[in-house]
Amino acid sequence: MELKVYAEEKVDRARKVLRTLSSIPTEVKNRTLLTAAELLDKKRDHIKEQNKKDVEYAVAQGLSPALIDRLVLNDKRIDGMIKVLKDVASLPDPVGEITRMWTLPNGLRVGRMRVPLGVIFIVYEARPNVTVEAASLCIKSSNAVILRGGKEAINSNRALVELLREASVKEGFPEEAIQFIDRPEREIVWEILKMEGKVDVAIPRGGESLIRAVAENAKVPVIKHYKGVCNIYVDEEADLEKAYHIVYNAKVQRPSVCNAVENLIIHRNILNSFLPKMAYILGRAGVELRCDEESLKVIKSHPKLDFVKAVPATEEDYYEEFLDLILAIKVVGSLDEAIEFIEKYGSKHSDAIITENYTKAMKFLAEVDSAAVYVNASTRFTDGNEFGLGAEMGISTDKIHARGPMALEELTIQKFVILGNGQLRDNFRIPDEILAEWNT
Repeated sequence: MELKVYAEEKVDRARKVLRTLSSIPTEVKNRTLLTAAELLDKKRDHIKEQNKKDVEYAVAQGLSPALIDRLVLNDKRIDGMIKVLKDVASLPDPVGEITRMWTLPNGLRVGRMRVPLGVIFIVYEARPNVTVEAASLCIKSSNAVILRGGKEAINSNRALVELLREASVKEGFPEEAIQFIDRPEREIVWEILKMEGKVDVAIPRGGESLIRAVAENAKVPVIKHYKGVCNIYVDEEADLEKAYHIVYNAKVQRPSVCNAVENLIIHRNILNSFLPKMAYILGRAGVELRCDEESLKVIKSHPKLDFVKAVPATEEDYYEEFLDLILAIKVVGSLDEAIEFIEKYGSKHSDAIITENYTKAMKFLAEVDSAAVYVNASTRFTDGNEFGLGAEMGISTDKIHARGPMALEELTIQKFVILGNGQLRDNFRIPDEILAEWNT
């Protein structure tokens, strides 16, 4: 019962300020973000001290290297959070924007206006920079946010929330709009996910198990992506020099994130000219290759590739989000076969084609049903900041109002606004005799 009361108090505090938030001037929101950036720079040593506690706890618990990598806050990542705050402050405020207006024959003017979603509950693991990204977007979009990070990052997250609330108080932004769950019990999460009518949307950000748990326990709407099984197809008309660098970037730069490539699809006609050098490059980076029969044969028969770890792929490998230096390889005979492979094994996150053929590129863009579809570029760009959106709440692979990186606009929803001058449906009026009776 105590946990339920705790959860209700957090949600009620956030909901109480919604009406105030909807009319907060843009300049107040921007000042809050810029002040938070200044405080983050000023207090970076304190933030790193708190983060060190979390990292030491994660290591002691034997958590995975990929999770620990996401947990660490060094100067580079603190600089990144400062940049996020400044970038979001520089973006246009979407709240109140009229996106379209038209006039009906009866004189009614009908329009669509962007308004905040309301109370947003974000559940996330490891990455404390999500605290700043989520809060900054919610501040700018006039939403109230309830932040629930993993227990492995609780000291880092608490320090960041205190800083954000300090900036809010200083600049006149309602500090109650930033709520933080500073207790580790999971039951609190389940209680908040049941609060229909009080929580407007939940956004889980983390591993597949977390996202499924949130989706399965929620009674409130959930915006999600279960995993990032991203694919790159190297077409027979690809510029191979581009392809080497794109695949290397997408797999090796940061393999522990959801927009890293997991499946490499190669057209059979370029298999012998492309794969040996690609396998050599990936092997030198420590990438394990899980190959179909054709690609494995090419690698095993090449004299320069005896050091490359290449093993037969299983059916399950092509569905797997490795989040590691592991890449599955599939050989196909056509663009259609590549698209069919992506449809079967991909997760509708981010997929790319490398080709110099315009017609094939356009077919790939039209027929691959994913949140982000690329031509001749790394899938690693699927990120709100990289897309020029300032930051993101996460990646949505759902087919709702938000798909792909969820940034400012995706944290608003459009409502109809109608301006009239006494118009009546079907001119259905008070009968004259009733009015006459009143007047006598």
